[in-house]
Order: sequence, then C-alpha cells, then structure tokens
Amino acid sequence: MHPRRTVILLAALTVSLTGVSVPAAAAPPGPATGTQPLYDYTQAVREEVWVQAPVDSDADGQPDRVAVRIIRPREATGPIPVIFQPSPYYAGLNDVPNHDDIDRGAGQRRAAATADPEIFFSGYLDNYFVPRGYAVVFADSLGTGGSTGCPTSGGRNETLGMKAVVDWLNGRARGVDAAGAPVRASWSSGRTGMIGVSYNGTLPNAVAATGVRGLETIVPIAGISSWYDYYRANGGVVAPGGYQGEDTDVLAKAVLTRANPEVCAGVMAALERDQDRVTGDYSAYWDERNYVRDASRVRASVFLVHGLHDDNVRTLQAGQWWDALGKAGVPRKIWLHQGPHTDAFTVRRQVWLETLHRWFDQWLYRIDTGIMRDPVADVETAPNVWQTSRTWPVASPRTFPLGAGGTLGAGPVVRETFVDNPARTAADLASAPDGQDPNRLAYVSAPLTSQVRLSGTPTISVRADLTGDSPYLTALLVDYGTAERYAGIRTLPTQDCIGPGIEGDPGCFAQREYVTASTPYEIVSMGWTDVRNRLSPAVTTPIRAGQPYTFRWELQTQDHVFAAGHRIGVVLISTERDHTLRYPAGTVVGVRSGVSQISLPVTS
Repeated sequence: MHPRRTVILLAALTVSLTGVSVPAAAAPPGPATGTQPLYDYTQAVREEVWVQAPVDSDADGQPDRVAVRIIRPREATGPIPVIFQPSPYYAGLNDVPNHDDIDRGAGQRRAAATADPEIFFSGYLDNYFVPRGYAVVFADSLGTGGSTGCPTSGGRNETLGMKAVVDWLNGRARGVDAAGAPVRASWSSGRTGMIGVSYNGTLPNAVAATGVRGLETIVPIAGISSWYDYYRANGGVVAPGGYQGEDTDVLAKAVLTRANPEVCAGVMAALERDQDRVTGDYSAYWDERNYVRDASRVRASVFLVHGLHDDNVRTLQAGQWWDALGKAGVPRKIWLHQGPHTDAFTVRRQVWLETLHRWFDQWLYRIDTGIMRDPVADVETAPNVWQTSRTWPVASPRTFPLGAGGTLGAGPVVRETFVDNPARTAADLASAPDGQDPNRLAYVSAPLTSQVRLSGTPTISVRADLTGDSPYLTALLVDYGTAERYAGIRTLPTQDCIGPGIEGDPGCFAQREYVTASTPYEIVSMGWTDVRNRLSPAVTTPIRAGQPYTFRWELQTQDHVFAAGHRIGVVLISTERDHTLRYPAGTVVGVRSGVSQISLPVTS
C-alpha cells in the first residue's frame, strides 16, 4: 500500500506485455471469439463527472463528491459495460512521517510521489479494453485528487464513495459536470467490473461487500480483506514489511491530496486516536474495516490475484477472503504467483491479459468464454512452475509436534528457553537450521524422502511462559535446502506498447521480470500473536510472569513445495524486528516442547 514503485502501482497496472498488439479491426463479438478491437481508440470520448456520495465525511454540510474520469468508444451504438479502477493515488502522495514509537530510533518517512494531473488515464486498461467495446472509468477515492470528503484508510465513507460510482453507472446516483449540470451515464449498460492493485484492489473488495447491484465482478490484486490484519495481528501492533511505524492515520494523511485538506484535521485526529496503538485490540474501528465479515453479501464474481512473496499486503488477506467467499457460494477464480506486491504481468504477461479479457467478456458482456469451466486455481509453486487445480487449497491439515532437542516430531515434554533480542532479524535467526542459538528455538524435520506441497493456512499452538517486557510470540515456517528461489524484480531497458499513443498516454510500459537466486533456505510463512490477547484479539488480558499458557495463532496463507531432500523447519522467536513493536531485550520465553505443535496443510 506504499508509494514506492517497487511496492505499489500508483495510477494503474503499469507493467509490460510482451508481444501484445491491438489490431485495427476484427470480427464482431461472439461466443467463440469474445470481444474484438473494433473501435478507434484515438477518437474515444473522454469526460469528467462528479458523483454525489451518500456521506458528508468532511462535515461541510454538503454530500461528498467523487471525481470520475471516463473514456469510452465514440462509435459504440448500444449500452456498454464498464471496467472501473478506483484509487487514492492518482494525485500522488504526501510525505508523512511514520510513528516513532517502535523503539528509541527516529521514525521513517515516506518518499513523496507525484502524478501529472493532465494525464487522466495510465496503464493498459483503456488502451486494451476501449477498442474492444468497454468503457474504462477511474475515480479518486474520497479526500484524494479531485474528490471531496476525507480519506479514512478503509472506512465506511470510502466504501460508499466508490459504491456511488457503481450506482451512478446504474442510474441510481446523481452526477454533474464541471458547470454543475446533471450528467447521466446513458451509454452504460450498468454492468461494472472493478479492478486494481493494492489499495486500488482493496476498494473493490469493500464495494463488493456492500452487495451493490450492477457490480458484476471484481479483480482484487494484492488487496486487503481486513485492515486489522494489515496493521495488527492477534492483538499485536504490526507493520507492513519495511514500513515500521505506519498505521491507518499515516496512510490517510499520505493520500490526503484534495483541495483544502485542512478540513480533514478532525478526521485525521480521530483515526490516530481510534486505531489504538497501545493495546492493538480488535474494536469497532477495525470491524468497520473488515470486509470478510460481509462476504455473504457479495453478489459479484471474484478473480483474486496475490503474490506469494507479498510482504506488504500479506497472503492471509487473500486466504481468508478466498475461504469466506467460498463459504458464501461466490463464483471465483484465483491466481497465486511467485512475485511480491505486484500483479501477474511481471511473471506471466500474455497469459494474464488473455485470461483477464476472457473474464471480463464472461461477466460484463455475458459471452460464454469457457473460463468458468477452466480450473479454478492457477498457482506458481516455484519460479515459472505453474499448477492448476479444480479446487484450492489442495491439501488437508497434518499436525507436527515441536519435539525436544529441535526435532519436528514427537518427543517428551521438556521446557526449553530462549531470550528475546529485538536487534536480530527473522532472516538472521532462521538462517541456520541446526545448533543452539540463545535467541530462538528451532524444530527441524528429517530430510524429506519426497516432495511435500504446503497449500493453505498453517496454524500453531505453543505452550509457553514469558518473563519480561515483550508480549510477542512469532513463528517462522522455513524451507531448509538449496534451491532456485524468487529474489526480486528488475526493470529492463525495453518497453512494450499497447495501442496508439495520444495526449501523452502511449500505453507503453517498461518491461519487468522477477529475478531468481540459489539460496540455502527460505522463510515460507510467518505469524505473530500478542500473548495478552490469548483469549480474544479484542481483549487484553495480562499474563503472569513464569506461568505457562497455551497460545494459538495463524501464519500467513501459502502454497509452496518443499523438495525431496529438504527439511521443514519451525523457528520460534519473540520480537520480529521488521514487523512487530520492539520492546527492550531480555524477555525469557520457556516453551514446552512435546505439547506444542504446528498444523500444516500438506500433501505429497
């Protein structure tokens, strides 16, 4: 959710598409072919509308207004569907300091980002889909860009602001032009699909959870399903990887780019107060930002995309949303790739575009493209190794005891201890599978005789006592064994272009690809808990020093193959330097090996 290009995509999905071109003309839409590029992009209608939202989040006595930009084929004679990408990022970001309460060090700062207000459309959506008979709509989330109101990092007002755009496209909300004259979307069929990456992908989840009619499908990419699980974990304050000290108030101030931002000062103060960085407890504040609870209201189909190495919007966000949608009977499809906080273009460009095209044709033009008869899941289990399946996850839970002496297996009940050291990173503490380390406990399996696939959400149960300042327990699931693994993203000096270039928008993107490296281990998943919330994430209950309790929590959802000859490791630490608060060093943790265990959804 951050402004750096390696972490978010500010205005759109801007990555390369090798070998993609837009022909000048083709056959009309049909079940066998889908929509074709019949319309002249250079002649497309471009317009701006302000849609009235049913909220007044800046308390100025007037309904908030959403700035909406539309591009649609001029020659289209009948109502056409809409691909809608909402965002708080179109006007850039403010430079806002993070909270400095992590430890005694200085707070981090965001890098400022800028955007050209004259370029209304960036990325590939308009270049590719407008010639194929779609309208493409961009809208500024409340409190950002040309919209009024105030940003609230996932609050109800932001949801209703973007829902109002769907309502306007279906004739249920009021829109005006720059002169204040009413504007109707008479060209719209009302069938709308929402798409986006990161915050842009979170807003579709939020709007779908309202059950709004006319929203036929969403494509949330690296999106949040519960903001509590983005900034908190089981009662503990946590941060997105690499952004210690960020919280909902910091993000809201960063995207507060509307005119006269001072009118939102009271809202910003309320965010800082109500988010509660003291206890980390789940509350009404976080419940308002929990879309998983409303999965049963979703009418739209969902094509969920997430990177298995996303340390920003972590993978539990995808796993819990996917599970909730399944229980609600929502039509769905999932792609999980080996990349980080990005979309699938970087690793599978052509297949992704073709799949997305079929998906939108299916749900917005109601053309039978056959995509709903394809496998439900496409998972990249290792770099460039994709597996499909009719269901997902594909494994069932299996319990592994945390045995005495560092074994992942049955053993006697023994109290083993480690001492918290917040100066050391998870990578450092997990790097060596064998040997004693005073700042962690490691439990490692014997070498695997055949490959084992982890698919789903691990859970852990630890019987332990704590004496000291740190209330955190952290579990790391580690793959020990040398292999070629994901190592990052690089930008190439070449570009790919889609369609003609006009008004400074050529639809050209730098090619990007992910990089692999041979490494001796990989942290596959991790999870945190605040031991004071052992009874409920909503209730802080102090523990008694030295008294053992049983703590249970989830790790991040994953799909990963442990190769034959590798070893599965579980590493227990307290402070996790890159995500949790950092209390003074010295907390002693006594773990009861033999009765502690981890449940892994695995299949061989």
